[in-house]
Amino acid sequence: MSQFVHLHLHTDYSLLDGACDVEKLCQRVKEMGMPAVAMTDHGNIFGAVHFVNAANHAGVKPIVGCELYICKRDDHNIERTPPDGDTYNHLLVLAQNEEGYRNLMKSRQKPPSTASTTSLGLVRSFWRSIRGG
Repeated sequence: MSQFVHLHLHTDYSLLDGACDVEKLCQRVKEMGMPAVAMTDHGNIFGAVHFVNAANHAGVKPIVGCELYICKRDDHNIERTPPDGDTYNHLLVLAQNEEGYRNLMKSRQKPPSTASTTSLGLVRSFWRSIRGG
């Protein structure tokens, strides 16, 4: 029998979209016999440390990731309504190891003038554009 692992899962660190308590999640994953679980919250990795600690405590492998939004335009201007051609696509990224986690942290910390992912969106209308108005 093959084992199932959630690789796209939002926790309560995904504002407006997640209601999954990290500790309860990790306990349930263990109960169901899953060897690992990923946390891929919207545009942030705020809960990564909490998640890794809870998963390790439950005895399951934590996989840290993030659901990013890649936009056509770089400015993400909040005054542009409707978005005037500024469409976005989802990009799910998973850290394979510590180097991947460090790269994921770097991608979330770029200043808005050079960001191509939603770190800028957290500063300029991320939730408005993603939630459609």
